[in-house]
Amino acid sequence: MANKDKRIDTYIASSQPFARPILKHLRALVHTACPKVEETIKWGFPHFDYRGEMMCSMASFQRHCAFGFWKASLMKNKKLMANAASESAMGHLGKISSPDDLPSDKVMIAYVKEAAKLNDEGIKIKKVSSSSAKKELLVPDYFVSALKKNNEAAATFENFSYYNKKEYVQWVTEAKTEETRERRIAAAVEWISEGKVRNWKYLKK
Repeated sequence: MANKDKRIDTYIASSQPFARPILKHLRALVHTACPKVEETIKWGFPHFDYRGEMMCSMASFQRHCAFGFWKASLMKNKKLMANAASESAMGHLGKISSPDDLPSDKVMIAYVKEAAKLNDEGIKIKKVSSSSAKKELLVPDYFVSALKKNNEAAATFENFSYYNKKEYVQWVTEAKTEETRERRIAAAVEWISEGKVRNWKYLKK
Protein backbone atom coordinates (compact mmCIF):
# COMPACT_ATOMS: atom_id res chain seq x y z
CA MET A 1 0.00 0.00 0.00
CA ALA A 2 1.30 3.44 -0.90
CA ASN A 3 2.58 5.47 2.04
CA LYS A 4 0.50 8.62 1.69
CA ASP A 5 0.20 11.63 3.95
CA LYS A 6 -3.29 13.09 4.38
CA ARG A 7 -1.77 16.55 4.65
CA ILE A 8 -0.84 16.30 1.00
CA ASP A 9 -4.45 15.45 0.16
CA THR A 10 -5.40 18.66 1.94
CA TYR A 11 -2.66 20.62 0.17
CA ILE A 12 -3.84 19.47 -3.25
CA ALA A 13 -7.50 20.12 -2.44
CA SER A 14 -6.71 23.68 -1.34
CA SER A 15 -4.61 24.47 -4.41
CA GLN A 16 -5.88 26.39 -7.43
CA PRO A 17 -8.23 24.32 -9.67
CA PHE A 18 -5.71 24.21 -12.53
CA ALA A 19 -3.05 22.84 -10.17
CA ARG A 20 -4.98 19.88 -8.72
CA PRO A 21 -4.72 17.49 -11.70
CA ILE A 22 -1.04 18.39 -12.12
CA LEU A 23 -0.21 17.68 -8.49
CA LYS A 24 -2.26 14.47 -8.46
CA HIS A 25 -0.48 13.24 -11.58
CA LEU A 26 2.98 14.09 -10.28
CA ARG A 27 2.20 12.35 -7.00
CA ALA A 28 1.04 9.22 -8.81
CA LEU A 29 4.16 9.13 -10.99
CA VAL A 30 6.44 9.39 -7.96
CA HIS A 31 4.70 6.44 -6.31
CA THR A 32 4.80 4.44 -9.56
CA ALA A 33 8.54 4.99 -9.96
CA CYS A 34 9.39 4.54 -6.28
CA PRO A 35 6.76 2.44 -4.45
CA LYS A 36 8.60 2.75 -1.11
CA VAL A 37 8.61 6.55 -1.16
CA GLU A 38 7.38 8.31 2.00
CA GLU A 39 5.29 11.46 1.85
CA THR A 40 5.59 14.41 4.19
CA ILE A 41 5.17 18.18 4.38
CA LYS A 42 8.28 20.33 4.79
CA TRP A 43 8.44 24.11 4.61
CA GLY A 44 4.72 24.11 3.85
CA PHE A 45 4.69 21.99 0.69
CA PRO A 46 4.73 18.28 -0.28
CA HIS A 47 7.97 16.32 -0.16
CA PHE A 48 8.76 12.75 -1.09
CA ASP A 49 11.47 11.05 0.96
CA TYR A 50 13.20 7.76 0.24
CA ARG A 51 15.52 5.79 2.50
CA GLY A 52 15.36 8.53 5.11
CA GLU A 53 16.49 11.26 2.70
CA MET A 54 14.69 13.92 0.71
CA MET A 55 14.22 12.86 -2.90
CA CYS A 56 11.82 15.29 -4.60
CA SER A 57 9.08 17.83 -3.91
CA MET A 58 6.25 19.70 -5.57
CA ALA A 59 4.46 22.98 -4.93
CA SER A 60 1.62 25.04 -6.33
CA PHE A 61 1.43 28.80 -6.73
CA GLN A 62 -1.25 31.11 -8.03
CA ARG A 63 -0.50 30.51 -11.70
CA HIS A 64 1.89 27.58 -11.91
CA CYS A 65 3.21 24.49 -10.20
CA ALA A 66 6.81 23.50 -9.56
CA PHE A 67 8.59 20.20 -9.10
CA GLY A 68 12.15 19.64 -7.98
CA PHE A 69 14.66 16.93 -7.14
CA TRP A 70 16.77 17.30 -4.01
CA LYS A 71 19.86 15.97 -5.82
CA ALA A 72 19.12 17.42 -9.25
CA SER A 73 22.66 18.79 -9.47
CA LEU A 74 23.93 15.19 -9.44
CA MET A 75 21.52 13.86 -12.06
CA LYS A 76 22.48 13.22 -15.69
CA ASN A 77 19.89 15.37 -17.46
CA LYS A 78 21.53 18.66 -18.50
CA LYS A 79 18.34 20.70 -18.16
CA LEU A 80 17.83 19.51 -14.59
CA MET A 81 21.43 20.34 -13.76
CA ALA A 82 21.13 23.82 -15.27
CA ASN A 83 17.90 24.53 -13.42
CA ALA A 84 19.40 23.20 -10.21
CA ALA A 85 22.21 25.72 -10.55
CA SER A 86 19.81 28.67 -10.79
CA GLU A 87 17.26 27.43 -8.20
CA SER A 88 14.14 29.55 -8.66
CA ALA A 89 10.47 29.19 -7.78
CA MET A 90 9.99 27.57 -11.19
CA GLY A 91 11.56 24.33 -9.93
CA HIS A 92 13.64 21.95 -11.99
CA LEU A 93 11.03 21.38 -14.70
CA GLY A 94 10.23 25.03 -15.35
CA LYS A 95 6.78 26.57 -14.85
CA ILE A 96 4.04 23.94 -15.00
CA SER A 97 0.70 25.55 -15.82
CA SER A 98 -1.00 22.49 -17.29
CA PRO A 99 -0.36 18.74 -17.59
CA ASP A 100 0.93 19.44 -21.12
CA ASP A 101 3.93 21.24 -19.62
CA LEU A 102 5.13 18.05 -17.96
CA PRO A 103 7.67 15.68 -19.53
CA SER A 104 6.17 12.40 -20.70
CA ASP A 105 5.29 9.85 -18.03
CA LYS A 106 8.16 7.69 -19.23
CA VAL A 107 10.66 10.52 -18.80
CA MET A 108 9.30 11.56 -15.39
CA ILE A 109 9.43 8.00 -14.11
CA ALA A 110 13.02 7.72 -15.33
CA TYR A 111 13.88 10.95 -13.47
CA VAL A 112 12.37 9.68 -10.23
CA LYS A 113 14.10 6.31 -10.56
CA GLU A 114 17.42 8.06 -11.07
CA ALA A 115 16.81 10.22 -8.00
CA ALA A 116 15.89 7.13 -5.99
CA LYS A 117 19.06 5.38 -7.12
CA LEU A 118 21.16 8.25 -5.79
CA ASN A 119 19.52 7.71 -2.39
CA ASP A 120 20.00 3.93 -2.70
CA GLU A 121 23.70 4.47 -3.27
CA GLY A 122 23.99 6.94 -0.42
CA ILE A 123 25.40 9.67 -2.65
CA LYS A 124 25.40 13.01 -0.84
CA ILE A 125 25.38 16.60 -2.04
CA LYS A 126 28.67 18.23 -1.19
CA LYS A 127 28.31 20.77 1.59
CA VAL A 128 29.72 24.21 1.01
CA SER A 129 31.78 25.62 3.84
CA SER A 130 30.38 28.70 5.54
CA SER A 131 33.30 30.82 4.33
CA SER A 132 32.72 29.76 0.70
CA ALA A 133 28.97 30.25 1.05
CA LYS A 134 29.49 33.85 2.05
CA LYS A 135 31.49 34.51 -1.09
CA GLU A 136 28.92 32.77 -3.30
CA LEU A 137 25.57 34.01 -2.02
CA LEU A 138 22.99 32.84 -4.55
CA VAL A 139 20.82 35.74 -5.65
CA PRO A 140 17.85 34.56 -7.80
CA ASP A 141 17.81 35.80 -11.39
CA TYR A 142 14.38 37.41 -10.94
CA PHE A 143 15.71 39.51 -8.04
CA VAL A 144 18.85 40.49 -9.97
CA SER A 145 16.70 41.58 -12.94
CA ALA A 146 14.52 43.75 -10.70
CA LEU A 147 17.57 45.40 -9.14
CA LYS A 148 19.11 46.13 -12.54
CA LYS A 149 16.05 48.17 -13.49
CA ASN A 150 16.98 50.65 -10.77
CA ASN A 151 20.58 51.85 -11.02
CA GLU A 152 20.71 53.18 -7.45
CA ALA A 153 19.31 49.96 -6.03
CA ALA A 154 21.72 47.82 -8.06
CA ALA A 155 24.74 49.88 -6.96
CA THR A 156 23.68 49.96 -3.31
CA PHE A 157 22.98 46.23 -3.20
CA GLU A 158 26.38 45.51 -4.76
CA ASN A 159 28.05 47.43 -1.95
CA PHE A 160 25.97 45.92 0.84
CA SER A 161 27.63 43.54 3.28
CA TYR A 162 27.07 39.83 2.84
CA TYR A 163 24.71 39.85 5.82
CA ASN A 164 22.55 42.69 4.45
CA LYS A 165 22.35 41.03 1.04
CA LYS A 166 21.42 37.70 2.60
CA GLU A 167 18.58 39.24 4.63
CA TYR A 168 16.94 40.63 1.48
CA VAL A 169 17.46 37.42 -0.50
CA GLN A 170 15.92 35.30 2.25
CA TRP A 171 12.96 37.64 2.62
CA VAL A 172 12.22 37.53 -1.10
CA THR A 173 12.77 33.80 -1.63
CA GLU A 174 10.74 32.77 1.41
CA ALA A 175 7.55 34.27 -0.05
CA LYS A 176 4.91 31.55 -0.33
CA THR A 177 3.08 32.98 -3.36
CA GLU A 178 4.11 34.82 -6.52
CA GLU A 179 2.05 37.86 -5.47
CA THR A 180 3.82 38.08 -2.13
CA ARG A 181 7.18 37.63 -3.81
CA GLU A 182 6.47 40.44 -6.30
CA ARG A 183 5.37 42.78 -3.50
CA ARG A 184 8.51 42.03 -1.54
CA ILE A 185 10.73 42.56 -4.57
CA ALA A 186 9.13 45.95 -5.26
CA ALA A 187 9.56 47.00 -1.63
CA ALA A 188 13.12 45.68 -1.53
CA VAL A 189 14.16 47.61 -4.65
CA GLU A 190 12.63 50.81 -3.26
CA TRP A 191 14.29 50.44 0.15
CA ILE A 192 17.66 49.44 -1.27
CA SER A 193 17.63 52.42 -3.65
CA GLU A 194 17.23 54.58 -0.51
CA GLY A 195 20.16 52.84 1.14
CA LYS A 196 18.01 50.99 3.64
CA VAL A 197 18.80 47.54 5.03
CA ARG A 198 16.07 44.92 5.24
CA ASN A 199 15.01 45.71 8.83
CA TRP A 200 15.54 49.45 8.65
CA LYS A 201 12.22 50.09 10.41
CA TYR A 202 13.56 48.53 13.60
CA LEU A 203 16.86 50.36 13.76
CA LYS A 204 17.29 52.82 16.62
CA LYS A 205 17.17 56.41 15.48
